[in-house]
Amino acid sequence: MEIDTSWHDWKRTLGKAVNAAEFVGMSDKMINKFAYQIGNFLASKIDPANREQHLLKELWEVGTEEEKRILAKMIAKLVDQSKLH
Repeated sequence: MEIDTSWHDWKRTLGKAVNAAEFVGMSDKMINKFAYQIGNFLASKIDPANREQHLLKELWEVGTEEEKRILAKMIAKLVDQSKLH
């Protein structure tokens, strides 16, 4: 399966999900937990659609569990539109 989106569209979609989770009162800890679970799903089931997603998949595959959790947290932070600007 492949997600056919640009890097910017992909970040925008994830950002909306993070913002929705914050809006309903989900803690950063819970958001990071879900980001990790989504990362596992994407790495195992989805073919990267662009070079950025390919890089993320490669990093995920070589990372330890702790490094994957950190990467997931960083991606959630990257796409969190409420923390931009």
